[in-house]
Amino acid sequence: MLDQPFTLPCGVTIPNRLVKSAMTERLTNANGKPNAQHFLLYDRWANTKTGLLITGNVMVDPHHMESAGNVIMRESILPELQQWAKAGLKHGNQLWVQISHSGRQTTRLVNMKPKSASDVQLKKAGFFGRPSPMNAADIEKVIEGFINAAKLCQQAGFTGVQIHSAHGYLLSQFLSPRTNRRTDEWGGSLENRSRLLLTIIRGVREAVGPNYPISVKLNSADFQRGGFTEEESLQVIKMLAAEKIDLLEISGGTYEKIAFFERYGPDGELARESTRQREAYFIDFAQKVRQATQLPIVVTGGIRSYDFCEEVLTSGAVDFIGMARPFILDHESIEGFIQGKTPQLKDITLPDGPRIVKDFAEGGYYARELIRLAKGKSVDLNTSLFLNTNFMVWHELTKAMRKRFGR
Repeated sequence: MLDQPFTLPCGVTIPNRLVKSAMTERLTNANGKPNAQHFLLYDRWANTKTGLLITGNVMVDPHHMESAGNVIMRESILPELQQWAKAGLKHGNQLWVQISHSGRQTTRLVNMKPKSASDVQLKKAGFFGRPSPMNAADIEKVIEGFINAAKLCQQAGFTGVQIHSAHGYLLSQFLSPRTNRRTDEWGGSLENRSRLLLTIIRGVREAVGPNYPISVKLNSADFQRGGFTEEESLQVIKMLAAEKIDLLEISGGTYEKIAFFERYGPDGELARESTRQREAYFIDFAQKVRQATQLPIVVTGGIRSYDFCEEVLTSGAVDFIGMARPFILDHESIEGFIQGKTPQLKDITLPDGPRIVKDFAEGGYYARELIRLAKGKSVDLNTSLFLNTNFMVWHELTKAMRKRFGR
């Protein structure tokens, strides 16, 4: 099943069922343009013969970036976007751009006063400022930003887009009652909280036409008390099915509860060890989605064995298998994995430590290794908490200063 093609509702066929899910790339200079590192990185990933590659956060607003090293979408970088698309398209694969707005999850290094659905501050090590609630003009700018980004992606030669509405970024902030306390047409009921996401999807579809793939990445839940719940997620998914999106990627969590590093229960408490050790963090929720809709589904998080991929694909619980970190740690084994010749992909466990340190260290480790990969180097297995935490902070600080001073 893993090596079988799949045709999306829009008519596009993906040659196999493996998806490289988005990972933030942090590779740009102060100009926010794709560069030689992006081209080499995606050339290497395209050579894995994975059916679908999805880029990391490409931002629609230069003042709201997940990292100071993100690509910023605008018409002036079309030549670089075209080079990037060309580098990542080989062997009949698909290459989609994940378009995003970070909202309140914009660090102080990028913007001291970000905007969000409401003024609910993200409290994590003092790295995030208190956001201002968006007004009507701000919301319209966000909608236009996503639509224009999708048009540019299509013009540049990318074969689809993914709208990021998970992991606590802006569209997820509007969906969650924990971060959306508005009383206007953009807040309150689930219908109002989902209005921004649905408006963007409709605008993007009108801009790119019926035959261009549109995907959405959505939280199964925020894993926080008072946040976006599984029941609400299922309702939103039914709305997405009505909009005829082409692929739903299920994930979960926010910066406060990083569910793709740890497995949390619905109340935000850590789940049992036996649950955390299972492959496919979100497979249980995917089965609920399958009962509610026939939308094509990709589940990302924790899957490493070929036999498990075959099991869940054959069961019909999901249509695609998403992976991220193996494309850093073990990318040379991916082609053999798709063919069933490699039974298991590598994974690592970072040393234990305080929660906040471990979060930064884990992010720092994969950021460091992705950058090495983009420079043509091999993986370094040094998992020191100190080294990787320092790398994350120093790298972001350096990128932010260079961006601020135009170097």
